[in-house]
Amino acid sequence: MYSFEIDTTAPKSEVYAEMVRSADALTSGEPDAVANMANIAALLWEYLPDVNWTGFYRVVDGELVLGPFQGKAACIRIPFGKGVCGTAAQSGETQLVEDVHAFPGHIACDANSASELVVPVRRNGTVIAVIDLDSPTLNRFDAEDAKGVELLARMIADRI
Repeated sequence: MYSFEIDTTAPKSEVYAEMVRSADALTSGEPDAVANMANIAALLWEYLPDVNWTGFYRVVDGELVLGPFQGKAACIRIPFGKGVCGTAAQSGETQLVEDVHAFPGHIACDANSASELVVPVRRNGTVIAVIDLDSPTLNRFDAEDAKGVELLARMIADRI
């Protein structure tokens, strides 16, 4: 059994550092990518307040395909360059979107989502997946969230 203590009063940098340590503990030595993504999606859901979706889209045959997640049912396939996730996958750059309704071409899988953070996961310089976080609150994510999830993405790149 895994049990993680989350200090909701801690600064974001400490929360993300602890989350990365927890993700490392959960995935260390486990070769199954799906199991690792599932536990990380659950960990993100557990650690982050005010989110309504946490999970992965995997790169499969040149498009994004839904991976393990927490939240409502989601879009299954997203072409590169479409929506926030497809833009992150195509550009290889983190997408921090304060208001998804103002993002050109936003794909609304959950009408309650208002802001989004999508971080590419790279292995050997190639995007292999994206970590997608949605929130029902405008401006939920900031540069510190992006930095924390980017740290997580680097740590898990060889485990998913």
